[in-house]
Amino acid sequence: MSSTAPALPTTTVDLWVDPRCPWAWIATQWLLEVEQVRSIETRIHVMSLSVLNEGRQLPEQYRQSQAQGWGCVRVCSAVQQHSGDEMLRALYLAMGTRIHHDRAGLGRDMILAALTDVGLPGHLADAADTSEYDRALRASHHRGMELVGDAVGTPVMHIPRSDGTPAAFFGPVISPAPRGDEAGRLWDGVLALAGTDGFFELKRARNRNPIFASR
Repeated sequence: MSSTAPALPTTTVDLWVDPRCPWAWIATQWLLEVEQVRSIETRIHVMSLSVLNEGRQLPEQYRQSQAQGWGCVRVCSAVQQHSGDEMLRALYLAMGTRIHHDRAGLGRDMILAALTDVGLPGHLADAADTSEYDRALRASHHRGMELVGDAVGTPVMHIPRSDGTPAAFFGPVISPAPRGDEAGRLWDGVLALAGTDGFFELKRARNRNPIFASR
């Protein structure tokens, strides 16, 4: 008589991202791969590099991107408020594909195209130019960052420990995203670190630019 092994419980990984960050995009691609080889589900949340860097002295070219960066995260926040977490995830993936693979920029044309990709109405792009959803955006941003501090950027992951409390980390910063079993092994390592009381940081200087896997 054959028996079926019980299904493993699904671990929900909360990931805070800004659509314009290439490192967050690569980490997302890694987690999507992990979903295929481990029992996890990635829940996307929006944070904002523009919020994070408010009041900081920045080079001129970065100040320009800070101003332009508000649009994407405002629209993401509007979609989350109106259509929920699943549509936010879908929109983020559509935006990320267009921004990082298609080099479509951060403007209204890209936003409209990404909304169309996921079947959402184009009028939601108007949120890019208003502060209507800024309170919700900032609240989401601070929920992600409060456990890791403001000395880091995106991606930020919250992973539940065995007692239910979240272990929060900046990263991983990887390039390119590992695939298949390699993605699963990296996840196993992250889980081991998350379960280690008092673990804070493991880091080295980056010597590689973002590498995006082919679509």
